[in-house]
Amino acid sequence: MIMATTIITATPIMTTDRLHLLRLQAWLSPAFPIGGFSYSHGLEQAAALGWVHDRETLVDWLDTDLRHGAGRTDAILLAAAFRAVTDGDGIAEIAELAAALRGTAELALESTTQGISFLATIRKAWPHRQMEGLHSLLATNRITPTFPVVVGVACAAHGIPLPLALQFTLHAVVANYVNASLRLIKMGQTDGQHAIAALEDAVMETAQEALDSSLDDIGSASLSVDIASMRHETQYSRLFRS
Repeated sequence: MIMATTIITATPIMTTDRLHLLRLQAWLSPAFPIGGFSYSHGLEQAAALGWVHDRETLVDWLDTDLRHGAGRTDAILLAAAFRAVTDGDGIAEIAELAAALRGTAELALESTTQGISFLATIRKAWPHRQMEGLHSLLATNRITPTFPVVVGVACAAHGIPLPLALQFTLHAVVANYVNASLRLIKMGQTDGQHAIAALEDAVMETAQEALDSSLDDIGSASLSVDIASMRHETQYSRLFRS
C-alpha cells in the first residue's frame, strides 16, 4: 500500500524583506551604539518608591506607558516622520514638535541623546541622501534630533514598511525597559521574557493605532511616569540617567 505524502513548503521570504528585517534587527539591537541601556524611563524611581516591584506591576506600568504615554506619542511621531519623507514635506515641523514633547528634563535627555547617536551611526554605517538631508535640516533650524523622528526617517529612506518599523521599535523599547527592570526589582530573566510576551498585544495595538493616527491625536495620560521621572532627577543613588 502506497501512503500519500503531503509536502509542506515554507513561503520564501523575498530578499528585500530579509534586508528590512536584518536592518531593523541591527538598528534596534542592544549592540547599536545609542546607549539605550543607560535609561529606565522613570522605572528606577518607580522601583525605589515600590510602585513597580514585580512582574505584574512592571507589565502594568509598561502597558500604560505604551498605550497612554510616551510609547503611543513616539509611535505617532515616528509614523508622521516616515510619511513626511514619503510625501516630501513637513519633517522640520515634526522634528521640532518631537523635541518639545517631553514632560521632564530626563525624558528629553533620553530621547535626544539616543536620537543624536542613532543619526550619527546611521549616517556612517548606512549612508543615504535622506539621512544627510535630515542632518542638514536639523542643524540649519537648530532642532535637536529625537529618537522616534530619526528612526522614522531612516526606515522610510531605506524602504522599510511603516507597520514593521513601528512594531519592531516599540518591541525594542519594551525589551530595553524590561532589561533595566532586571537590575531594579526582584525578577529573573525568565520573568522578564514573560513580561515581554505579556506586552505583545500592547505593542501591536499601539503600532496599529499610530498607523491610524495623525499629529492631532497626540496626547499623554501617563502621569505616574512623568512624576517618577521628575523625582528621579534628585534621587540620591542612581544606576540610570532617566
